[in-house]
Amino acid sequence: MMLGLLLARAGVDVAVLEKHGDFLRDFRGDTVHPSTLQLMHELGLLESFLQRPHDKAHDIRAVIGGTESVIADFSRLRTRCRFIAMVPQWEFLDFLRDEAALYPGFQLSMETEAVGLIERAGRITGVRARTTTGEVLIQADLVIGADGRKSAVREAAGLQVRDLGAPIDVLWMRIIKLRTDPSGSGGRIGTGRFMAMIDRGTYWQCAYVIHKGGSEAIRERGLDAFRADIVALVPLFADRIKAQVASWDDVKLLSVSVDRLTRWWRPGLLCIGDAAHAMSPIGGVGINLAIQDAVAAANVLAEPLADARVSAERLTPLLAKVQRRRMLPTRLTQAVQVAAQSRLINPLLDSTQPPQVPWVLKLLDRWPALRALPAYAVGVGARPEHVRSPELTRPAMPH
Repeated sequence: MMLGLLLARAGVDVAVLEKHGDFLRDFRGDTVHPSTLQLMHELGLLESFLQRPHDKAHDIRAVIGGTESVIADFSRLRTRCRFIAMVPQWEFLDFLRDEAALYPGFQLSMETEAVGLIERAGRITGVRARTTTGEVLIQADLVIGADGRKSAVREAAGLQVRDLGAPIDVLWMRIIKLRTDPSGSGGRIGTGRFMAMIDRGTYWQCAYVIHKGGSEAIRERGLDAFRADIVALVPLFADRIKAQVASWDDVKLLSVSVDRLTRWWRPGLLCIGDAAHAMSPIGGVGINLAIQDAVAAANVLAEPLADARVSAERLTPLLAKVQRRRMLPTRLTQAVQVAAQSRLINPLLDSTQPPQVPWVLKLLDRWPALRALPAYAVGVGARPEHVRSPELTRPAMPH
């Protein structure tokens, strides 16, 4: 949707396909980081975007045993917004759709699922899509695969996926937040247990981390034992866990995967976001890296796509340029995530000893200015993008 907005803004005719009839689903990855808010500012959309329902996280905290530490302090960043905006993804998608719809070249087709590719002489020339009335063929100079970690587009293209390994899975649940609860997002670490808690204002969005494939064993122990594990980690929930986790239907499994394509493109096709590189939920960076991919792609491709004199064949080397631009931040982010999974989280889940506050957090507590470093790593990241694509087409009505 972001790339569709940027390309339509540059005078390119764009068709965005969405297989569902609306965006009203619990995506869970609702953290809009300072890097993305900076892009909204560069587009002149920040003020209107922040009028949408959202909460603000100014820092990230961890409670280890009974000790609380601040891991990252976003107020120390030199960005337009020094916080993470907790925005439901349907609000974000609705906002981008409404802005993109102001440009005459933008078209959004709901209940339209890309199921295959059209290929001619070794070049991708469009997609086969399933609609409520049957299959349609959509021709295009360029197809963008942005259909997630189970991408039908990248599978149809035969692009090679490199699995980097993920020894963890995540159980997601919502727990109501009371007025007497403390505020702020972060993690809770206990003996053999770890849970991330995202403060959504009226509820806690909780990610209980388990060993890869361990959900069945947890279910076999029973719901009461699972609730007891949660309360042992977060005593705050003792008065509400039974009502909030009334059945296993209230617990959603996310099978974590960390992978990336060795090549993100074929002539006529480019993959971005999770379709190009699936991320671990660690740091909540996935949505923001996907937005960065979109901006980088628009910076490279918008003007050539808008120029009728540029042939489809001349676009091919530009696709490789997008991958080169985005490969470094992808590699670095995934390396950090894999290391955190294997060297920190997995040993923690195996531990039978009470957790100790690591020396790094003690250092951050002693010199708070250092909290800017993890804040930058999470909130901005390696090689942040900036909007360079032109606005060659004016919106049909003012923003």
